[in-house]
Amino acid sequence: MTIEEKKEEKSLNFIEEIVEDDIREGKHGGRVLTRFPPEPNGYLHIGHAKSICLNFGLAKKYGGGTNLRFDDTNPTTEDVEYVDSIKYDVRWLGFDWVEERYASDYFDQLYTFATELIKAGLAYVDDSTAEEIAALKGTPTEPGKPSPYRDRSVEENLDLFERMRKGEFAEGSRVLRAKIDLASPNMHLRDPFMYRIKFAHHHRTGDTWCIYPMYDFAHGQSDAIEKITHSICTLEFIPHRALYDWFIKNLEIFPSKQYEFARLNLTYTVMSKRKLLQLVNEGHVTGWDDPRMPTISGLRRRGYTPESIRNFCDRIGVAKRDNLIDMSLLEFCVREDLNKSAARRMVVTDPLKVVVTNFPEDKVEPCQSENNPEQPETGDREMPFTRELYIEQEDFMENPPKKYFRLAPGQMVRLKSAYIIQCNEVVKDADGNVQEVHCTYIENSKSGQDESGLKVKGTLHWVSASEAIPVEIRQYDRLFRVEDPSSEEGDFKDYLNPDSLSVITGYAEPALQSAQPGDSFQFLRKGYFAVDPDSTADKLVFNRTVGLRDNWAKEAGK
Repeated sequence: MTIEEKKEEKSLNFIEEIVEDDIREGKHGGRVLTRFPPEPNGYLHIGHAKSICLNFGLAKKYGGGTNLRFDDTNPTTEDVEYVDSIKYDVRWLGFDWVEERYASDYFDQLYTFATELIKAGLAYVDDSTAEEIAALKGTPTEPGKPSPYRDRSVEENLDLFERMRKGEFAEGSRVLRAKIDLASPNMHLRDPFMYRIKFAHHHRTGDTWCIYPMYDFAHGQSDAIEKITHSICTLEFIPHRALYDWFIKNLEIFPSKQYEFARLNLTYTVMSKRKLLQLVNEGHVTGWDDPRMPTISGLRRRGYTPESIRNFCDRIGVAKRDNLIDMSLLEFCVREDLNKSAARRMVVTDPLKVVVTNFPEDKVEPCQSENNPEQPETGDREMPFTRELYIEQEDFMENPPKKYFRLAPGQMVRLKSAYIIQCNEVVKDADGNVQEVHCTYIENSKSGQDESGLKVKGTLHWVSASEAIPVEIRQYDRLFRVEDPSSEEGDFKDYLNPDSLSVITGYAEPALQSAQPGDSFQFLRKGYFAVDPDSTADKLVFNRTVGLRDNWAKEAGK
């Protein structure tokens, strides 16, 4: 490898270093198998996207695979709707899995594992109430006290556990606990719960089970059953690792290993599914796919691309310490991607009528305008030029300051892809407000055929007043007013941004008439917009994905 190649080679993150060391040592036969294990109790968000990119990307890099495993051990909060949405989101991001698995696939095996621990004297049925168990558990600096049921015989525990499974006991009346160390400084090792009684219909197993394994008992064992080589979790699971290892060691099963990385925290939003569910259920947003939400479905509806999200996850990297990532970086990534891929269109949102007095009244003249200067192969489209046009109100000033290069009395500007026009007259209403401006066009100044010799400094976007189509434009801003709403005092919803959505009408060039939901465009001088699924044959609805530049940082004084 040359010096230049070494410079260009991207340094490994700490998890890649672990994987490469394992491969070098021949661990697991050099095999790499990761898993992405979401609980189907909500829609995936941008934080999950980081985990998806890490798990699937890591396996792909080292010639391995990734299982998609649903952690469906809590039937009261889980639903097939969430399962379907998760699978769609993972594929939309550009990944596919080796096996589709469910923790519920292993309920029989997990039950057998539990009985093995009971037989080994390492698990017991506890009849104590939740309050009694909590009172006996101690504190991080004081050891816990044993439950009065901790020394039950193996035979009694096996009998009670079997009867728990048969549904003989009331919900909440008994739990199965591991017998580990009541003096451990790690509270997770102080006889943790393994099973609880829950009479709830499961989305896959129906009413077969009325006892369900806890996360800590299901997770590591599911990894071992699938022979996962690298179980990658976020930092909050560090205290769980000792328990993960304890179960695997004492069951003498495949030695899957857990590794932790920093979760993604993004400014001006929340990453808790519980809080996101609150926003949905209380009507603060229109649903999980509201374009203001940090969910993958919300970002997709807003116009974010899979490429931009993958690039974002790659840029933030894999760290060992939590930090807060600026939303502006995510916006930069989608802006960068859409600049290359999005077709250009003209839309006027605050129209001022321009009457071209020397252009024939009934004439419609096609002007050629490029679809995307970044992709010349996409060619041109036709823009209809007519006697009456719309420009933005802000592009005209009756008494302009010096170095004002937009339209003003006596001043010339070029209309993008069309003609140079000169303002000759301003028409006002009775209150003195400008109603319309009258201009003349320079006949031999058409773009691509300009023989006028005139040089103008201002170029404006425009649409034909008679040919334009009205469209609804939904303009989105930050969902919250503060960078980290979860860290603020009081209810996080108190910090919602009341101006996170505004709806306006725009007038679009007719080439947009054929746009379909999901299509993205750059509205010249406005930003990037995507067609919303709410669109109908009679009315197009556009969501603003992101502006052409980061105005938020400027407004916030950054």
